[in-house]
Amino acid sequence: MATVTYAKASRIYPGTERPAVNQLDLQIGDGEFLVLVGPSGCGKSTSLRMLAGLEDVDDGAIYIDDRDVTHLPPKARDIAMVFQNYALYPHMSVYENMAFALKLRKTPKSEIDRRVKEAAALLQLEEYLSRKPKALSGGQRQRVAMGRAIVREPQVFLMDEPLSNLDAKLRVQTRTQIASLQAKLGVTTVYVTHDQVEAMTMGHRVAVMLDGVLQQVDTPRALYDTPANVFVAGFMGSPAMNIKTVPLSDQGAAFAELLVPLTREQVEAARAEGGNNKVTVGFRPEDCDLVSPTEGGMPVVVELVEDLGSDANVYGHAALEGSNERFVVRTDRRHMPNMGDTVFVKPRTGRSHVFNAATGHRI
Repeated sequence: MATVTYAKASRIYPGTERPAVNQLDLQIGDGEFLVLVGPSGCGKSTSLRMLAGLEDVDDGAIYIDDRDVTHLPPKARDIAMVFQNYALYPHMSVYENMAFALKLRKTPKSEIDRRVKEAAALLQLEEYLSRKPKALSGGQRQRVAMGRAIVREPQVFLMDEPLSNLDAKLRVQTRTQIASLQAKLGVTTVYVTHDQVEAMTMGHRVAVMLDGVLQQVDTPRALYDTPANVFVAGFMGSPAMNIKTVPLSDQGAAFAELLVPLTREQVEAARAEGGNNKVTVGFRPEDCDLVSPTEGGMPVVVELVEDLGSDANVYGHAALEGSNERFVVRTDRRHMPNMGDTVFVKPRTGRSHVFNAATGHRI
């Protein structure tokens, strides 16, 4: 097994001013499952390809254990990569696809046979070993691609959006299989996805990227509970956090008639660094309640109600600072409002997230 270290690693494509990956500092532990997540174009796949040796590192370095692999060719890095499109050879059987890399290494036939059959048993592919890829479903092809990586017994697994071609139900099932498989094998794994639900449910730690810059790296729970800035707060969680920039007073943040109380220290921090008399406050859909009109909630006009069976998401808008702002609240489905109703929303005490309006940093 191995550790992975990005030491201020940057990638700048020719003809562009802004780096695709900008001084990435990241340490990945031995046996860790780390997920790189962010919107399209944030640099997550480029970061993975830099580690694989498929992209140049223009500045900084990358280490696997204590070995500098920055300028080594991919085959010298002892990594195995699983791609989005599976990249299987259509003219070869499942067995031949899984054995191919070992044959190139001149591995003895008995050793190839042992490794392929062990991986096939692990992935429940034994009955498909003689089939060609075209005779397999998307989920089965993905497992073959995983098997091809496993038989190589690499120091590091790299996975680039491996589930994006699967349907929703199969994605949920396969991500569970990948997470349990990684735990069983204990191989250091770097996994790229744009799906924050996937990131939250699979990774030991999650690294959130935006515009080539690492925003925060932490456990899924810590990212959700204490996001470092406004971007992370809005990106992690579904439905997304309600985040608004509102007037600031000595008592707190003013959401129309609703006052969200802030401590003196929070008020001072909000006014620093150009924040002036504004503050950015966020609260998650599940961290607020629908209250009676007399309890001082914020009036929200209901536009849509999603009945999820166990609970419901209520989408609506509230008049803030002369414009309609969107809000979403999760509520008990037994108390669902109707479209067009006006409900009164109140964040729970101590559950709000507060950010400096100028910098976006957490207070």
